[in-house]
Amino acid sequence: MSGTSSPEAVKKLLENMQGDLRGLSLECRKKFPPVKEAAESGIIKVKTIAARNTDILAALKENSSEVVQPFLMGCGTKEPKITQLCLAAIQRLMSHEVVSEAAAGNIINMLWQLMENSLEELKLLQTVLVLLTTNTVVHDEALSKAIVLCFRLHFTKDNITNNTAAATVRQVVTVVFERVVAEDERYKDTIDQPVAVQGNSNRRSVSTLKPCAKDAYMLFQDLCQLVNADAPYWLVGMTEMTRTFGLELLESVLNDFPQVFLQHQEFSFLLKERVCPLVIKLFSPNIKFRQGSSTSSSPAPVEKPYFPICMRLLRVVSVLIKQFYSLLVTECEIFLSLLVKFLDADKPQWLRAVAVESIHRLCVQPQLLRSFCQSYDMKQHSTKVFRDIVNALGSFIQSLFLVPSTGNTSATPNQTGSNASGNAGSAQTSPGVLGIGGGATVLPAFEYRGTWIPILNVTVQGSAKATYLEMLDKVEPPTIPEGYAMSVAFHCLLDLVRGITTMIEGELGEAETVSQTTAETTSLPAQSSEQQDLQSVSDQSEKELVSRAVWEEMVNACWCGLLAALSLLLDASTDEAATENILKAELTMAALCGRLGLVTSRDAFITAICKGSLPPHYALTVLNSTTAALSSKSYSIQGQNVQMISPSSESHQQVVAVGQPLALQPQGTVMLTSKNIQCMRTLLNLAHCHGAVLGTSWQLVLATLQHLVWILGLKPGVGGALKPGRAVEGPSTVLTTAVMTDLPVISNILSRLFESSQYLDDVSLHHLINALCSLSLEAMDMAYGNNKVCQHPNSRMREWGAEALTSLIKAGLTFSHDPPLSQNQRLQLLLLNPLKELSNISHPDIRIKQLECVLQILQSQGDSLGPGWPLVLGVMGAIRSDQGESLIRTAFQCLQLVVTDFLPTMPCTCLQIVVEVAGSFGLHNQELNISLTSIGLLWNISDYFFQRGEIIEKELNKEEAVLQKQAEEKGVMLNRPFHPASPFDCLWLCLYAKLGELCVDPRPAVRKSAGQTLFSTIGAHGTLLQHSTWHTVIWKVLFHLLDRVRESSTTADKEKIESGGGNILIHHSRDTAEKQWAETWVLTLAGVARIFNTRRYLLQPLGDFSQAWDVLLDHIQSAALSKNNEVSLAALKSFQEILQIVSPVRDSEKPDTPPAINVSVPVVVGTTTATSLGRSFMRTDSIGERIGRYNGSEPPVITDEIEDLNLWWAAWNSWYRIGSESTRPPVTCDKLTFIPSQPFLTALIQIFPALYQHIKTGFSMDDLQKLGVILHGAVSVPISSDASPFILPSYTEAVLTSLQEAVLTALDVLQKAICVGSESMQIMYPAIFDQLLAFVEFSCKPPQYGQLETKHIANAKYNQIQLFAPAEWVALNYVPFAERSLEVVVDLYQKTACHKAVVTEKVLQNIIKTLRIPLSLKYSCPSESTWKLAVSSLLKVLSIGLPVARQHASSGKFDSMWPELANTFEDFLFTKSTPPDNLSIQEFQKNESIDVEVVQLISTEILPYANFIPKEFVGQIMTMLNKGSIHSQSSSFTEAEIDIRMREEFSKVCFETLLQFSFSNKVTTPQEGYISRMALSVLLKRSQDVLHRYIEDERLSGKCPLPRQQVTEIIFVLKAVSTLIDSLKKTQPENVDANTWAQVIALYPTLVECITCSSSEVCSALKEALVPFKDFMHPPASKEKDKGASKLSISLSCLR
Repeated sequence: MSGTSSPEAVKKLLENMQGDLRGLSLECRKKFPPVKEAAESGIIKVKTIAARNTDILAALKENSSEVVQPFLMGCGTKEPKITQLCLAAIQRLMSHEVVSEAAAGNIINMLWQLMENSLEELKLLQTVLVLLTTNTVVHDEALSKAIVLCFRLHFTKDNITNNTAAATVRQVVTVVFERVVAEDERYKDTIDQPVAVQGNSNRRSVSTLKPCAKDAYMLFQDLCQLVNADAPYWLVGMTEMTRTFGLELLESVLNDFPQVFLQHQEFSFLLKERVCPLVIKLFSPNIKFRQGSSTSSSPAPVEKPYFPICMRLLRVVSVLIKQFYSLLVTECEIFLSLLVKFLDADKPQWLRAVAVESIHRLCVQPQLLRSFCQSYDMKQHSTKVFRDIVNALGSFIQSLFLVPSTGNTSATPNQTGSNASGNAGSAQTSPGVLGIGGGATVLPAFEYRGTWIPILNVTVQGSAKATYLEMLDKVEPPTIPEGYAMSVAFHCLLDLVRGITTMIEGELGEAETVSQTTAETTSLPAQSSEQQDLQSVSDQSEKELVSRAVWEEMVNACWCGLLAALSLLLDASTDEAATENILKAELTMAALCGRLGLVTSRDAFITAICKGSLPPHYALTVLNSTTAALSSKSYSIQGQNVQMISPSSESHQQVVAVGQPLALQPQGTVMLTSKNIQCMRTLLNLAHCHGAVLGTSWQLVLATLQHLVWILGLKPGVGGALKPGRAVEGPSTVLTTAVMTDLPVISNILSRLFESSQYLDDVSLHHLINALCSLSLEAMDMAYGNNKVCQHPNSRMREWGAEALTSLIKAGLTFSHDPPLSQNQRLQLLLLNPLKELSNISHPDIRIKQLECVLQILQSQGDSLGPGWPLVLGVMGAIRSDQGESLIRTAFQCLQLVVTDFLPTMPCTCLQIVVEVAGSFGLHNQELNISLTSIGLLWNISDYFFQRGEIIEKELNKEEAVLQKQAEEKGVMLNRPFHPASPFDCLWLCLYAKLGELCVDPRPAVRKSAGQTLFSTIGAHGTLLQHSTWHTVIWKVLFHLLDRVRESSTTADKEKIESGGGNILIHHSRDTAEKQWAETWVLTLAGVARIFNTRRYLLQPLGDFSQAWDVLLDHIQSAALSKNNEVSLAALKSFQEILQIVSPVRDSEKPDTPPAINVSVPVVVGTTTATSLGRSFMRTDSIGERIGRYNGSEPPVITDEIEDLNLWWAAWNSWYRIGSESTRPPVTCDKLTFIPSQPFLTALIQIFPALYQHIKTGFSMDDLQKLGVILHGAVSVPISSDASPFILPSYTEAVLTSLQEAVLTALDVLQKAICVGSESMQIMYPAIFDQLLAFVEFSCKPPQYGQLETKHIANAKYNQIQLFAPAEWVALNYVPFAERSLEVVVDLYQKTACHKAVVTEKVLQNIIKTLRIPLSLKYSCPSESTWKLAVSSLLKVLSIGLPVARQHASSGKFDSMWPELANTFEDFLFTKSTPPDNLSIQEFQKNESIDVEVVQLISTEILPYANFIPKEFVGQIMTMLNKGSIHSQSSSFTEAEIDIRMREEFSKVCFETLLQFSFSNKVTTPQEGYISRMALSVLLKRSQDVLHRYIEDERLSGKCPLPRQQVTEIIFVLKAVSTLIDSLKKTQPENVDANTWAQVIALYPTLVECITCSSSEVCSALKEALVPFKDFMHPPASKEKDKGASKLSISLSCLR
């Protein structure tokens, strides 16, 4: 109360009180002076209290009578305004709890007066409520007066007051009882002295009660009195009362405060003595009333049931039963019997409805039901209340269906079938209990023999939400919608079943966990409780026995009624959800009965479900016999015999399946409805979840399922799984789509039915197997007889036979035999043999069954098969390719399981079978994925062998020894594939052989995968093989495989494959079988080569290595020469691989540095020693380890050098054959001509250097010739126009193709080898020169490839690139190659010019001869660079070669060279080709400088040594110089260009050279004098010509000046003449012959003629030329001379 007692609140209260009093005094000032005075004195009083006391509230309470007095007086004035003010003030005081008991009494008295005057009625009620709820000061008479006041106000005329008063009464009654609870709580620790209650205690015995309890007691007693229409004892002053209100108050007290009645004997006494008799008395009209009797018309108000009272009575009864059942056992028996009676058909509909609602309230309380059973049904002479309730519900439901057509109009009866359809319509439109609108189309309903009852959605499962029991405001009985009662009753049943089963199963579970009792006692059939007592007192507690008896009694009491009602409803139900609920109830009951061991009831429920599953009147003996047994024990419901109502024949269900009945003779068809299917699912559910409690009913269940499965045409599938059959053999089987959606679910449950049997205990399993056996016997009799069933012509019969057989085998294997099966070989084989024999049956359905069985055996017993493995593997292996995909897939699943899980558990002798089976799956062509996966399995198997090698080997050797012994005893040879090898190696060989077979499979993907796996396994695990086994691997596995692949590849089809099956596109490189085989060939060859390479250290010591080598080379050769680019290139790659083999290195000759060629040489780090304990199981196979084996304990096997050489020479021969074959030009040329590709040729040539390293010691001239042919051929091969953009460089780049690089590299390797080689090798130089020079010629004359038409890649002159011209083949651009070759020639010649062979073989002459070609072509060369390079090369070569030639001048070895050289100079310096028009002046001058260089060479290297050079040659050179020194004019030049284009510089150099050699001062030999003379005459002749031409031109040109070039030339000539004369004078006279002088003097007249020239430069030069002539002027010896002299003098004078 802190809120009202805080200082602030107190202060506020005082202020308010004073305010109220002041207000009162003001209001009463005029009319009511006494009140005014009282108010004023009140103010003083309040102030005084506030001033004097610390605890103001307590003081106020003490003086409350005085404080309240003014307000009471104010109320007495009866003035509304004053009264309201006073009541408000009083309420404020109350709420602060400052009202004492006396004051409260005064207040109540005052309120009573106001009530009697009908003043402020609502305010009165409010004040009473505040007074009674805020404190407990009001007791006894005051309290009763306050309550009566409220009651009185309840019966006023004003509606609002009535309702408010009713609410206040209810609250006040609650407050009174709440006080009792609070009081009990306060005193709960003090122990009361029990007071002996006399037998007939009357109301005065309440003296023992505490105050609050006493008030409550008095109140409750008076309420009973009032309802009973007697005068109250305590509530004095009551004027009227209604029964309905009284009952409501009683109900609310009983419902809300049960503990008060249970804790206080006085209250319990009231219940027994007052309430129950009252209820029974009030019920009497309902009990006696019969609907339809004649009394209904006459007014008999007493007799007629009155809805409001009846309904309230039922509510009270519900509370009594629920809360006080333990106190009122006998009374409740009466109540329950009444409830059951109210369900009778002759009671009004509304009464039946509220009765059903009340029963529903009980049905949701299983513990209560349990108490009924214990209190009544289990007592000897008691009514069987629980049984009656259930039976009453059953007969109630039945009666609703069997309603007579004449119904009493007052109640809404069910209408008969005649107008059911109209009724349905009306039911839809009339708002039902929960307002079902007209929108629904098909109402869920029950329909039986024409009676149609809708199912209404009345309540949520498990809660009893009543409708009519809540209609407290209705006076007239309501109209009950059709179907309401049925729906509630239906829910009662469902909730009852659910409640009982949940409760019992929960308790059962607890009991089982508490006492870990043995399973047997619970599974015994029900015995009478006495017997069970005797049997199990020892090991079961008394408590459990008692509860068990209760459970059994409950079930026994209710099952008949439940079954009758549920079966009827099941038959009548047209709604799937309702059907589901009914079936669920039957299922849970069956399971519960099973758990409790109540066989009869269990079988009855199961039979009901079974019958629901089958078509009506279906002939099934098992069920009929059971039903007969049941119906003979017809059970009575309330004394009348009720048979189980037989199912109505006309069904309103949708037919979803039509099939054949399962019978010996074929009969007509039967129809299954959707409800049958639903029942079937329930049955399956039952078998699945409650198999353990089915016991003997398994037979019922399985028989029904068997027939259903047959009618539906399901087929057995994997592991007995059932699946909807597609084409069912029964011609008459029809399945609608509705059922097709259900079937997979059903078949799935069916299939798992037997799987769940693993959870059963022994006894349950025994029952199941018994049932199966008896069924199968029947079925077998129907078929042809036991063993033949699997070959039965009717496929469904066959399937069942197979299913049976496989199930039996599985059962046999799962059975826990003693000794275990794995040790009892004979028994195991006996079990598995029939399974193996099924392999002889061709029907695929049987085989599927067989394989499913194998799969299940593996999954369950895989670990313990032992000796049974061969049989199981045999079943998998017996599958053939033609047996359909699903079969193969199943078998393969089994195999996968074996390989992943069971390899370690099976005997090692079976591993070979596993390999064979896996291999056989690889060969199946049905399903590519299976083949590929099986190859993966083989790899996994090989891995397993590798990891467990030692263990497997030991086991196999043991087994081998045993077999060997047996064979010897029988005197026969041990027959085993790959025999001489050890058993472990045989296992490997078997694996390799299998993979080998797969490598030639028709499907490319399989081949590829198998090939990769084979070589990977040999690569990874080959080290485990014994040394001798390698022989088999090479010859029997690898070469055998190569042969087959080669054969298949060469004969493969070249037709184009459009697509790879389905819509897979195939790449063009794989679109023919041939191309696909090519890939295989490539893979195989590469694999074998790799093994040869990596395992050579193992293979070489085998003895026939050289034959193997030859065979391998032969394969490489045939592959390289195959007409397929991919294969041929790959063959060369393999060739390269085997040539880079590392030979085992001896200790003595381990190289410190690796050789130059790229062959990897192992370098051993540290020392590795091989283990001598047999073969080591190491995964790696490093080089170190390999060599370790040779340095280890075993002496290494050294192959001698000669054998090694032979291998290399064999390789060389193969290489030569490949080369010569592949580069030989084709004879005919058509579109299909095969021309080797560039990468192929490149690879081929690249092999040579590596090969040559090994054979160089014996490499002869002959071999070199062979090589030359191949190189020449390879370079000549054109490329296809498709490939050209990728291989050819653009023309402008001077790049070599990789092939050309390779060719030059090969020659380079050779010449380097020759360089360091012996004398005998050096004779090969000329051949190399020839080869290179041939390549140089390609620059101008590209090679022809046979008759093949090629187009040149470009037109060199204009740098035009034309890649895609019409020709198929493009010749390469050979210019860069030829030029590189030329550079090589020059380099090589520089090194080898003096070699004897080079001199003898006229190499220099050949070089010059070759160079002459580009030099003579000059501007016509395809590439300009060519002739320039040729010139510079010529100059280099001559600078080295001429000295050599001069040395050997006498030997005549160079005689033929000189004319060649002269012609070369001639052709180059005076070329016939014209320069291109677009040549720039700079370019022209550059080119001229090249010509000048040549002349300079002549002047430095040739002419000075003229005496060692043939005369003719010198003559040719002189003529040439002469020709060069004269300007050769071309008519095509314009004037402006002439001076440049005239090669002025060149002419000048020529002239100077002539001049230089005109006079050699020191002539040491006649030879030198001869060259001078020759030069002089040439020079003079030349000068004469120039002068003559000048004079002519001068004359013709008139005033025009001559071109500068000509002027320069004449000046040059004039200067030369003067120099010449000077030189001649200095020479000794005997050295100059007369002829020369004559020529000189002959110049004079010509010179004189020049004096007319106009150019001043020419004049000064002329002057210098004429001066020396003075020396020729002698006095004339004769007349002639005088003439000459006079002339000379004249001319000289002119000049001066």
